[in-house]
Amino acid sequence: MGKSMNGRIVNNYSSFDVVFTSGNGSVLTDRNKKKYIDFTSGIGVNCLGHNYGPLVKAVQKQAEKEIHISNYYNSDKGIEFADRLLLLSGMEGVFFGNSGAEANEAAIKLARKYGWMRTHGEGTPNVIERNTIVTLEKSFHGRTLATLTATGQDVFHPDCFSPYPAGFKTIAAGDYDALKTFDETVCAVMIEGIQGEGGVNLIDADWAHACEKAARDCGALFMMDEVQTGMGRTGNLFAFQTLGLSPDVVTLAKGIAGGIPMGACLFRGKAAGVFVAGDHQSTFGGNPLACAAGLAVLEALEDRGFMDRVEQVGERIRNTVRSWNLPCIKDVRGCGLMIGVDVDGSCGNAAAIQKACLQAAPKGLCISTAGKFTLRFLPPLVITDSLIDEGLGILKSVLTAFS
Repeated sequence: MGKSMNGRIVNNYSSFDVVFTSGNGSVLTDRNKKKYIDFTSGIGVNCLGHNYGPLVKAVQKQAEKEIHISNYYNSDKGIEFADRLLLLSGMEGVFFGNSGAEANEAAIKLARKYGWMRTHGEGTPNVIERNTIVTLEKSFHGRTLATLTATGQDVFHPDCFSPYPAGFKTIAAGDYDALKTFDETVCAVMIEGIQGEGGVNLIDADWAHACEKAARDCGALFMMDEVQTGMGRTGNLFAFQTLGLSPDVVTLAKGIAGGIPMGACLFRGKAAGVFVAGDHQSTFGGNPLACAAGLAVLEALEDRGFMDRVEQVGERIRNTVRSWNLPCIKDVRGCGLMIGVDVDGSCGNAAAIQKACLQAAPKGLCISTAGKFTLRFLPPLVITDSLIDEGLGILKSVLTAFS
């Protein structure tokens, strides 16, 4: 069994030997007073950075009123946040949970019930079960058994967790022929706008539109996992807006409440009337504290100027890294502030580079990885130009030293 540095917290994360004590903006400070530029933002969670004034005040104010009530009742903040989120997304209903995996579990259950209703509904002959959910190779949808199975990467399917749930099928993004295989057994198709954990892989917009049409043509739901791409990460509030898609179901988490654990499954149209009382529940889902934080996040992200800057800053980072012309850099891609940099191994693998950036002095740099040779940048959406330059300077020094 893995152990953390203190021997008490199980080290399922291969955590680094660093303990952070505070953060401000896009800078973290450890217990030795060393500072680190944050290009990770808690894997896309701290979309407004650390100690963001309006978010802190919203959480403090709500904590003085009420933190949690049972979902037997509604809270004023829950209703307010739901209304605002649905208005901005164009969706009709929402289920609140605690995480991306929980949001995707809700979407999977909704899709399965939708398929069951199509098969067993009044006047529908019970001939072929509609219960297959199609996902993409290189996708990632969570760590529960169902979301692991939906994840299109064999590395996440070790034998020790078997048997895995049935009813999932994967296809390759960009494969038009695979769309022709959608039939009456398919209840839903679920894709990411950008495959974050799979390598920061961009999805071709034309193919995504064809995938959406193929799902509708066979009577299936079209669902988008926006756990990592949502909440402004791609330069729009949602990646489906960036791609021009109209999903029936959208899942959100990570940045939705700026650091407070929260997830959401949004739905509309033929997906809106599926869930009824008792179908799916969550003890902590949509508690007032998380909803107050979510409202503070939405207030910041609603500003079109804010979103425009996310696009501009992301392009600036990508162009800067490309301008280095370092032989070890194979590719730079992304959308907004979701960026992937592929290295060829001559300067070390992604994990080695990540560790060297963290250990850089006098300041460290926090980056994440998305595969053996892909560096992933998910900086706070509020990161300043000066910190971008400083962080990229650290990365360039590391790559140069390794080359």
